Amino acid sequence: MDLDPRQTAAVRAVIETGSFEQAAVRLNVTSSAVSQRVRALETRLGNPLIVRTRPCRATQMGQRLLQYLRRAALLEDDFASDLAGANEALLNVAAAVNADTLSTWFFPALSEILLQENVLLDLTVDDQDHTHALLASGLAIGCITTEPAPMRGCFAERLGAMRYRLVASAAFVERWFPNGLTRESARRAPVILSSRKDALQARFLETRFGLPPEAYPCHYVPAPVPRYMAIQRGLAYGMVPELEFGDAVERGELVDLAPKQPTDVELYWHAWKVQSPRLEKLSARIVELGRTALGPPGAKAKRKRAA
Repeated sequence: MDLDPRQTAAVRAVIETGSFEQAAVRLNVTSSAVSQRVRALETRLGNPLIVRTRPCRATQMGQRLLQYLRRAALLEDDFASDLAGANEALLNVAAAVNADTLSTWFFPALSEILLQENVLLDLTVDDQDHTHALLASGLAIGCITTEPAPMRGCFAERLGAMRYRLVASAAFVERWFPNGLTRESARRAPVILSSRKDALQARFLETRFGLPPEAYPCHYVPAPVPRYMAIQRGLAYGMVPELEFGDAVERGELVDLAPKQPTDVELYWHAWKVQSPRLEKLSARIVELGRTALGPPGAKAKRKRAA
């Protein structure tokens, strides 16, 4: 079946921008034209492609179409680049990663290949337990996630385990945990989380003390750097990757509240099996460098955090 490129472009623009109005701006046409093109393609395929909510979102069929369109665009871009005899054309890659990966090893490890292959990144940052949904929805062509099993048409490669420690500043420990981390002190001490999706500390406190998430006070700070700074300054305690704090515990800058109970989070790279040549190189490099950065559980990075 031949697809009308104007209609598919309209569907993709609505899904990616979240509205018919923004899609019209992107495509430099009227909202009415976008709506007509989307409706025409839905009629032809015999399935709704977009749920008309705010923001608009793709139906299951719309997700499958978006996956196809993005993969086709990548293959077309790489083919055009091959015809030109060099990788001069910029390749736009939409990927989903967790914030702690992005703030530790991702850019230091991948900057060289991104430059070599002329890759433009369109990154979505979400909790590692939720990034896989972005791949499934077609909003990403690759993701770093905790999900080990690939979905149909994709592959999954283990990267390694990111080890987290429950840490706090010495001043915070003196104020809130003078007798150590106990159930009663954990009920009163403020925790810092990235969002309400962040389940790392919730699982720890529920497993160790039987405390449900609503049983203790929380700060919510989405960015890893400010979150770590808040812990350093004694505002809260929380889970921090060893890659992030390095040897701060050994230097006495932080206190490990549960030294015998680290939390290891297994991470996997997922992507489509059929890839453009440059995306194949990028995927292979992500797997290689991710395994180097994460290493065996408990391995610490001696390099500084990425600027």
